[in-house]
Amino acid sequence: MRCKKIVIAGGSGFIGEELIRYFGTDNEICILTRKIPDAANNKNRYFSLKKHETVRTRWVKWDGRSVGEWANELEGADLLINMAGKTVNCRYTEKNKAEILSSRIDPVNALGKAISSCKNPPSCWINASSATIYRDARDRAQDEFNGEIKNDFSVRVCKQWEKTLYDQHTPHTRKISLRMAVTLGAGGVMIPYFNLLKFGLGGRQGDGGQMYSWIHIHDTCRMIEWIFGNPALEGNYNCSSPFPVTNNEFMQTLRKVTGHKNGLPAYEWMLKIGAALIGTETELVLKSRWVVPTRILETGFVFCYPFLEEAITEVVSKVPRGQYSLFP
Repeated sequence: MRCKKIVIAGGSGFIGEELIRYFGTDNEICILTRKIPDAANNKNRYFSLKKHETVRTRWVKWDGRSVGEWANELEGADLLINMAGKTVNCRYTEKNKAEILSSRIDPVNALGKAISSCKNPPSCWINASSATIYRDARDRAQDEFNGEIKNDFSVRVCKQWEKTLYDQHTPHTRKISLRMAVTLGAGGVMIPYFNLLKFGLGGRQGDGGQMYSWIHIHDTCRMIEWIFGNPALEGNYNCSSPFPVTNNEFMQTLRKVTGHKNGLPAYEWMLKIGAALIGTETELVLKSRWVVPTRILETGFVFCYPFLEEAITEVVSKVPRGQYSLFP
């Protein structure tokens, strides 16, 4: 199979780094980023970018809003992956809500305009979305066919994000919206979890009964590869393990794998105070995300890490013990 050219927009974060690792040894990678990263300014990982020096990866600056010279990178590209978007780990002030929305909508519009001007546009555009598009669910799983979509802030963002994608006029580029669950790997969301463990706070959050949909980063990369390699696939796909767990089960499994026998729980009133102090929202841990990947399973895709304990064990094997324990 010939070398592919893959353009990753917003690829300087944890997931982008893993995409480079997965695709970079056999393909040409171009990262569109607002800030050219280095090991010193990227604190979202446990490893340095220097590990990728032998990978064919180029970093190209863009502003995520307007079409510029970066658009030339899409000419003749095989695959575009867009991961651009401000973190939702913040207080939902009016200013932050506006930035969360615009940081998702503006890049999609810019990429759509750039693709429409290409003589040889990418054959496939995979755009990030979020599994939080579905309602808070404790009664049944939500999938692409029967999932219920309500109208709170995070859901409205996802709906507009996806609508903007499908509104782009790209007749020669199929489009996929990847509704991503919490992604587990040696970085990203695991960093605050490891910090909780170190200080004995690895118990459940809230009542612990809220569902926790997750996926191992390796399966995220494999799903992207699978979708790209199957030209008939387009539309919305849940990017999550087929076996979500409760928050209580997640924390129990995390403690088991890392050797922590006990962990103090964080009750809802504690989370509200803590969220206000550190500048985030309790929704991020209290919303019940019960999502299953029906559509991708129907295509024959097989997960490497369908079960949580195996997934966390693999993640923990890649980080120093001192990251999750006060006693290395």
